[in-house]
Amino acid sequence: MKVLFAAAEGHPFIKTGGLADVIGALPKALKGAGVDIRVIMPKYRGIPETFTSQLQPVTVVNVPVGWRSQYCGIERLVHDGITVYFIDNEYYFGRDAIYGYMDDGERFAFFNRAVLECLPAIDFQPDVLHCHDWHAAVIPLLLQGHYRHNPFYSDIRTVFTIHNLLYQGVFPYEVLSGLLGLDSNYFLGVEYYGNVNYMKGGLVYSDHITTVSPTYAEEIRTPYYGYGLDGLLNERADSLSGIVNGIDTKSYNPASDPHIFTRYRSNLAKKAENKVGLQQELGLPVNPQVPLVAMVTRLVDSKGLDLVTRVLDELLYNDEFQFVVLGTGDESYERWFREAAWRYPDKVSSQITFSEGLSRKIYAASDLFLMPSKFEPCGISQLLALRYGSIPVVRETGGLNDTVHSYNEVTGEGNGFTFKDYNAHDMMHTLRRGISIYNQPEHWKRITKNAFAGDYSWNVSAQQYIDIYKRIKG
Repeated sequence: MKVLFAAAEGHPFIKTGGLADVIGALPKALKGAGVDIRVIMPKYRGIPETFTSQLQPVTVVNVPVGWRSQYCGIERLVHDGITVYFIDNEYYFGRDAIYGYMDDGERFAFFNRAVLECLPAIDFQPDVLHCHDWHAAVIPLLLQGHYRHNPFYSDIRTVFTIHNLLYQGVFPYEVLSGLLGLDSNYFLGVEYYGNVNYMKGGLVYSDHITTVSPTYAEEIRTPYYGYGLDGLLNERADSLSGIVNGIDTKSYNPASDPHIFTRYRSNLAKKAENKVGLQQELGLPVNPQVPLVAMVTRLVDSKGLDLVTRVLDELLYNDEFQFVVLGTGDESYERWFREAAWRYPDKVSSQITFSEGLSRKIYAASDLFLMPSKFEPCGISQLLALRYGSIPVVRETGGLNDTVHSYNEVTGEGNGFTFKDYNAHDMMHTLRRGISIYNQPEHWKRITKNAFAGDYSWNVSAQQYIDIYKRIKG
C-alpha cells in the first residue's frame, strides 16, 4: 500500500497547531504497519535551516494556475525514516507566516495542483492520496477535473481529513476558473453562498472522509457544529469516519524527555520534583503539596476561556491551588491573564508566549489540566497531559469526550473529570471536584495510575486508516 500525505504543515519542520502534530506522528505509525508512506508540503521560509540545509533537489516542474504556468521546485528529505517532499516557490511560500495572506486561495490552489503535477516527476504513484484540511482539499476535485483521463492517475483514490471544520477556505467565484482551471460544471461541488469553498470540494469529491474523533464526526452533522456543511456531511454519512488522534509517545515520554526537570515513569514523588522546579522557574511559592492547575492553549474563544475568566477570581479567592497558563492569542485574553498574575502573584503565573520546552515542563509539573473547550475536534493537549500524569478537566465535546472519562470513586475507573454543559459554574464545580480528589491520596494514586496506563499512541488509529485505504481501493 502506497500513500501520500498532502498537508500545509508538519512537525518538526513548521507548526501552528495540531495538524502538524498529526503529520509528524501518524506516518511513522503507518510505516510501522507496513505502509509505504510519504509526505508532501510547502517549503516555507520559516522552516529551520537545520532541515533546509539537508534538502536534496529532485526536479523542477511547471504548474498550471489558471491561465498561468508557475515554477515548482521539488526537494526531498528523509526524516525519522519518512520521505518528505517540499514544494518550492518563493513567490507563494517565501513569507514570514504560513497562513493569513490575502492570496491564500491562490497559494494553496498552486500547492494542490503542484501535488498532482509532481507525482510522475518524483516517480511515486500512490494508491491513496490523503489530503488534510482545507489547504489540501481541492486535490480530489482537481484529480477529477484534470487528471482522471491520464492512466497514471486513473486508479488513485483519495481520503480527506477534517481537522477543524471552522476553517474552510472560502474564496470568490472567480477562483474556480481563474485559479483552478475548471468550468462551471464543477461549481455545484464547491459552491458556498455564491463563493468557492475549498473544504466542500474535499467533502464532495474524496472517496472517503475522516475526522479526528468519533464524537466530532457526529457533532459536525448538526447545524451548531456543521458551519453550513452539516447537510452535505449527513448525505455522506456512510463515507464519514471518526478516528481519534494519537501522539508521538516516543517524543512525549516523561521517562526520557530532556526538557523536564526530573524524568519519571509513574512515580508521583518524582513528578512532584517537576512541580518544585517549575514553581522556582516561574517565581511561584515552592510547595510540592499544593495542587497545580495548568492550561497550555491558544488564547481564543473556542478554548472556553470565557468560562475561565468568569470564575477564576472566585476560585483563586476561595480555593487553595496554583494556576499556570501558557499561550498566545487574542489580545483581550492575553491582557486578562497578565492582570490575573498581577492580582494573585502567589497563585498565578501567566506565560504569554509559545515555548515547546516550557509546555513540556508544565505537563510534567501540573496535577490538573484544564480544557473547557467550546468545541474540540480531537485535542492533543489532553493526551499529552495524560501521558505525563496530569489529570484533565474537560468539557464533554469532540475528542475530549472520546479520550477523557470521568473518575468514579466507587469503581476506581476513569482518567479525568468532565462536565457537559458549556457553563462556567459547571466547570468550576468540576475543577473543585478534581482538587478534592487530589487531596485524597488513595483516590489520586488510582486516577493517576489510570492515566499512566493509557495507550495514547497512533497504533490503533493507524490500523483504522489502513482499513479505510484497503476498503476504497477495493
